[in-house]
Amino acid sequence: MRQFSCPYLKGEVELTEEREKHIATTHPDLLPEYLPQVEETLADPDQIRRSTRMEEALLFSKRFEAIKGGKHIVVVVIIEQARYWIITAYLARRLTGGILAWPKT
Repeated sequence: MRQFSCPYLKGEVELTEEREKHIATTHPDLLPEYLPQVEETLADPDQIRRSTRMEEALLFSKRFEAIKGGKHIVVVVIIEQARYWIITAYLARRLTGGILAWPKT
């Protein structure tokens, strides 16, 4: 299991082996190559959105110009009491869905 610092949540976010394998299988364009950028997305996001599908999920996003001509990494974090864990992560051309909870100023 990996853990990433997340100042917004004031804690560590877990990435279990099972979830890492899931992301690498369903989004091979993201992992394993861009794992450092996943960590950077949690540490210094451009914005955070609340999921409209899952009440307990936050979508952290950050744009990286160097990834495939400019893509956002979106990391979906589940909040369960005092535990934070990544359920999935993916690349996106543009951000859609969710409700803006925090913009970087």
